[in-house]
Amino acid sequence: MKKLMSLLMSLVLLIGIGVPGFTQDQDIVEIAVGNEDFSILVAALQKAELVGALQAEGPFTVFAPTNAAFEKLLAALDISAEDLLNHPQLKEVLLYHVVSGKVLSTDLSNGMTAPTLSGETIKVDLTSGVKINESSVVTADVMATNGVIHIIDSVLVPSTFKLNPEPEVPATVVDVALSNSDFSMLVSLLQKA
Repeated sequence: MKKLMSLLMSLVLLIGIGVPGFTQDQDIVEIAVGNEDFSILVAALQKAELVGALQAEGPFTVFAPTNAAFEKLLAALDISAEDLLNHPQLKEVLLYHVVSGKVLSTDLSNGMTAPTLSGETIKVDLTSGVKINESSVVTADVMATNGVIHIIDSVLVPSTFKLNPEPEVPATVVDVALSNSDFSMLVSLLQKA
């Protein structure tokens, strides 16, 4: 009997060790950094300067896309990871994955909507598994010290996302002159006149 208990305890320890990065004594960012399946997400959070925000007290609910989810999006958009990381709407896309408060899988109901930190809402569909918009939750309720992570198989894309956003055009000639240091002499002369 002691041998069986010892074997079972060893098995429990091995299973626990086999899931890197999912320990309850880490915040959301520490869990993501500790799991190689989130390396693109971590790079995006760093580029968008959101690491500090997601290490705050929270609580937050994060729908975290894996590297495979990002690769699926990159293929669909026909862009590179570098293109995505330099996209002007990167921060907005990432904030679309975060809900204020701690929402566990047991708190979800079919048709439920929730506002994200980007300002847009996401919708829950429980008719065939758990879906957030069109993305399936593959692992739910990864507990963190400042919230919970639900791992998803597709990147959530807000309706306002534009692959090639129009460059912002200054409204007037004065705005053009003020926004370009090459015209500093002209601006100075016009101000004196």
